[in-house]
Amino acid sequence: MLKVLSPYDQSLIKEVPLVGKEEVEKALSTAYNLFQDQSKWISAHKRIAILERTTAIMKTRIDELTKTAALEGGKPYVDSKVEVLRAINGVKIAAEHISQLKGEQIPMGLTKASENRIAFTTREPIGVVSSISAFNHPLNLIIHQTVTAIAAGCPVIIKPALTTPLSCLSFVEILKEAGLPEGWCQAIICENEAAEQLVTDKRVNYFSFIGSAKIGWYLRSKLSPGTRCALEHGGAAPVIVEKDTDFKEMIPSLLKGGFYHAGQVCVSVQRIFVHKDICDELAKQLTDGASKLVVGNQMDKTTEVGPLILPREVDRVEEWVNEAIEAGAKLLCGGKRISESCYKPTILLNPPSNVRVSTQEIFGPVVCIYSYTDRDEAIKIANSLDVSFQAAVFTNDLNIALDCVKKLNATAVMVNDHTAFRVDWMPFGGRDSSGIGMGGIQYSMHEMTREKLMVIKSNVL
Repeated sequence: MLKVLSPYDQSLIKEVPLVGKEEVEKALSTAYNLFQDQSKWISAHKRIAILERTTAIMKTRIDELTKTAALEGGKPYVDSKVEVLRAINGVKIAAEHISQLKGEQIPMGLTKASENRIAFTTREPIGVVSSISAFNHPLNLIIHQTVTAIAAGCPVIIKPALTTPLSCLSFVEILKEAGLPEGWCQAIICENEAAEQLVTDKRVNYFSFIGSAKIGWYLRSKLSPGTRCALEHGGAAPVIVEKDTDFKEMIPSLLKGGFYHAGQVCVSVQRIFVHKDICDELAKQLTDGASKLVVGNQMDKTTEVGPLILPREVDRVEEWVNEAIEAGAKLLCGGKRISESCYKPTILLNPPSNVRVSTQEIFGPVVCIYSYTDRDEAIKIANSLDVSFQAAVFTNDLNIALDCVKKLNATAVMVNDHTAFRVDWMPFGGRDSSGIGMGGIQYSMHEMTREKLMVIKSNVL
């Protein structure tokens, strides 16, 4: 049995049965057989109806879903409720975009050889989708990795993080309640050894992974020939702050982007490069704000920063921060654990470029500030890592904003907003070591389909 524990105090929430290779094989066979028999495919209008009923059911269970997500994931209750509302909207978006899974006419008659023909493409479901998810958004990530497949007409198998399986199991039950036929969305709670078959099996047509780069790229190397994939890893999100920026808007934004979910977000604000003329003032205001954040039990509705997912992650963050301080970084606030599971919101000034807080994804409540005089040099440093996901620039000068957008190596650059901004209908994904493929509801749906061309020859044409 798997013991699901609250990250805050390691109290037992629930025990969940773990399955092995035999059950994984059964799930794969079920999904594969459903897809191979086209008479069992779910028509577009039925998929729309199922997802519309899913949103209706979820709306009646917002508090229940919020409590489950917060309790198992450690994200503060208020933020977990926002996640649930986003998840509901994500299902709605998927239903709306089913009508956009369409092909196009291909022109014929442009050469003698193509006369008397008409051609067009259609989009078909790609096949069995296998998804492995992460802990930090235990409901919304599941939506992005299952509902997209269902909307595209694909049977999907989902393996949630072992620390946060309950939101996933609740959602799969809601899908069934909404009328999704048996086998079209299967949740597998298993250890990594059993889960590897969900990656390597030739019956898997599309693999979706959210998690660490080390594991993601390893699993990609194990894919069967022809299996497409999307990998979403982390980053070390950079922010450029010019001296003309508006502090009143910026400080709350940076605090939210840096300490939301205790920094356990793949696009959290991590490295803030600040023009030297305003660096001291920004550091002071950001430190004042971080020092006032309420840290504690995620179920307390006043909590702003909850626990890290596991005690060992607190140990790791503590080690990285101590390393930076010993190497010369100035500790402005925080820098110590509050308990076995909570770490104080921490701000470091000018940590050396070679320490881990400067070179690797922290995934904890730590923000680093670096002073610069040359913006191009700051951008060069920001781009120097092998990870690149989302970035940001704060300035009131449009030319500077456009210059930064052009030069920063990122899939998305936010202007006068933090790096963790996301809505579920926008393209979202990393480049370089941070991932491959593009998320976002409709973008994932498109990737989970494939084109088929039909060419009709007729003397009438």
